[in-house]
Amino acid sequence: MNLKIHTLTMRRLQFALLATLISSFLVLSACGPRDAGPSAAQTTAYGSSGAAKAELFSVPQDQMGHVQIVTAEQQTFPVVLRLSGSVAYNAFKTTPVITQVSGPVMQVPVYPGQIVRSGQPMLYVSSADFAQLRSSYLKANDAYKLAQGNLERDQDLFAHHAVAQADLLQAQSTRNQALADLQASVQALQVIGIRDPGRLANGPASSRVSVLAPIAGEVVERTVQPGQVIQAGATQVFTISDMSTVWVLVNVYQNDLSYIHMGDPVTVETNAFPTTFHGKISFIAPALDQDTRTLKVRIVTSNPHGMLKKDMYVTAVVQAGETKALTVPDDAVLRNDVNEPFVYVLSGTNQFSQRLVTIGRSEDGQTQILNGLKEGDKVAGNGSLFLQFARSLTQ
Repeated sequence: MNLKIHTLTMRRLQFALLATLISSFLVLSACGPRDAGPSAAQTTAYGSSGAAKAELFSVPQDQMGHVQIVTAEQQTFPVVLRLSGSVAYNAFKTTPVITQVSGPVMQVPVYPGQIVRSGQPMLYVSSADFAQLRSSYLKANDAYKLAQGNLERDQDLFAHHAVAQADLLQAQSTRNQALADLQASVQALQVIGIRDPGRLANGPASSRVSVLAPIAGEVVERTVQPGQVIQAGATQVFTISDMSTVWVLVNVYQNDLSYIHMGDPVTVETNAFPTTFHGKISFIAPALDQDTRTLKVRIVTSNPHGMLKKDMYVTAVVQAGETKALTVPDDAVLRNDVNEPFVYVLSGTNQFSQRLVTIGRSEDGQTQILNGLKEGDKVAGNGSLFLQFARSLTQ
C-alpha cells in the first residue's frame, strides 16, 4: 500500500515539475518566431510509419488545466497563394542602345543608375561614317539650292518667252533629282541620331558625333568605355529601362492554376523593405515547364522610388478567395521524429492518443486538415507540448 502511494505521489510530482518546466519553455519559445509548417504543398501524414499510432495515455485531472481542448470544425478558410519569384525589368519599357556609327569612343558622360531623357547624348564617337554622311549632306544641300535657283530663274524666263519649254523641263528635273538626293542624305543622318541636319551647314567640320538615348529612363547597364572601338549596328553600349514598373516572375504549381486569372491583384513582399508593392497578373504562360512542371506567371508591379531591383527575391501574395475546410489551431499540430505532422486527440476522460494527420495551408493561426480528423473531434490546442512531454513519462 505504501509503495502504491509513493508511486502515485512521485507521478504527481513529475507532472507538477513537468508543468513548471513547460510553462517556462513556452514563455521562452514565445519570444522567438513560430514556423507554422508548409503553407502550400500538402504533407503526407503516413509516410514511413504506415498508420497512425493509437496508444492511450492519461493526464492527472489536476494537470488538465495546462491543456486547452479545441474542436476540429469546418470554417471558411481563405485561399492565399504565396508564390516565390524574382524581379525582372519590364521588357515593354526597356531597350538596348545600339550605336549606328563606327569608330573609337571619345567620351561617355553618363553612368549606370543615372536617369536620362529621350534624345540626351550618352556618348561621343569619332566616326569616319559620320564625316562621310556630313559631307554628302552638305554637297546635296548645295546642289539642291543651286538647282532650285536655276529652276526659279528659268520659270521667270519662260514666262517672258526667253527660254524654251525643254529648258524649263530640264531645270525641273534637275531640281527634283537634287531634292531626292538631299532627302536621302537627311534620312541617313537621322538614322545615326542627327535630328537637325540643317545646323551642320553652319558648324565646323568634325567627325565627332553623339549617340542619343532612344527613350527616357534609368541607365541600368553600361557596356562601353572611352577608347573602345564600336561597330555600327552591332555594339550594344547601354541598356535603358523605365523602372517605374517592373515584372515579378513566379512559378505556379498546376494544383493552384484554378486560383490564377489574368488581371488578378497581387501584393508583392520582400525582406529588403517593410513596405508592400502592388501589381496585377499580366501574363500566364500557355504551357507548363517540362522540368519543374510549373507554369510561369508574370506580374506587372509598381516600383515607387525604384526600390525593387532586378533579380531581387520576392514573395507574391494572391488572395484567391475562400473555401470550406476542416481546421485546427496551429498550436495543435506537432511533428514527430520523422517530421510527420500529428495531433493529440482526446479519446476519453483525461486520455489522449497521438494521431497522424495530413495538413494543407496555414492562415490566420488556423491549419487546414485534409485527412486524419473528422468534424467534431476534440484535440489538444495550446498545451500540446505539455502532452508531448507527459507522454514521454509513460513510456
